Amino acid sequence: MNILIVEDEKSLSENIADYLKRENYNCEIAADLAGAINKIDEHEYDCILLDITIPGGSGLQLLKELKAERKSDGVLIISAKDSLDDKIAGLNLGADDYLSKPFHLSELGARVAAIIRRKNFEGNSNIEFNDIVIDTQAKQATVFGRQLELTKKEYELLLYFISNKRRVISKNAIAEHLWRDGASDNHDFIYTHIKNLRKKLLESGSEDYIKSIYGMGYKFTD
Repeated sequence: MNILIVEDEKSLSENIADYLKRENYNCEIAADLAGAINKIDEHEYDCILLDITIPGGSGLQLLKELKAERKSDGVLIISAKDSLDDKIAGLNLGADDYLSKPFHLSELGARVAAIIRRKNFEGNSNIEFNDIVIDTQAKQATVFGRQLELTKKEYELLLYFISNKRRVISKNAIAEHLWRDGASDNHDFIYTHIKNLRKKLLESGSEDYIKSIYGMGYKFTD
C-alpha cells in the first residue's frame, strides 16, 4: 500500500514515514504544494496524509485538484488548525478524515488503515478469493487456513492481484505499484516475484490463478 505524506515539517514527516514503513506501507514525502502536485500527477496513492498549511499554497488547493481530476486516492487531513471551519472545508471538499496535531502515531495508523479498508476493500479487513484469505491488519495470507510464508513484495503483489481480480494488469502497472519511483523498464524482477508467488500458492494447494495475457500483462482469475 502506497502513502503520500504532504508535510513541510521535516522531523514530523520522517517520523510518520518511519512509523508507517514499520507497518509495511510504502511512503513518499512531499514538502510543498508543487512537489505534492507532481507526485499525484505521476502516481496513485492508497492514502494521502495532507497538511493544510504547506509552502506554495494550501493543502485544500491540492484536495481540490484531486477531486477535479476525479482521482480516488484516500485523503486524511493532518493539521494544527483545529477550527471547525477547516474541518468542514476539508470534509466538504472530499477528504475522508481529519486528524488534529499533535496526534499519536498509533491513532494515525489506525485511521489510515480504516481509509484504505473503505476505499479498497469495502470496509473489510479480510479479503477473500476462493481458497485464499488475506488478513490486511495482520498482513498475512492463508490458503485453506494455512499461512503462506511470503516476502513483503510477494504479499503486496498478491494483495494487488486480488484487489484487481479478473482485470488485466500491465507489467508497468505492477512495477509502478511495487517499486514506485524505483521502477525501471527491466521487468525481470516482476517475473521473479510472480514465479515465486505462484510456486508458493501451488505448493499450499491453491489453484494457479495467475494467468499471463500475451502482450498485455497478467490477470488473477479463476
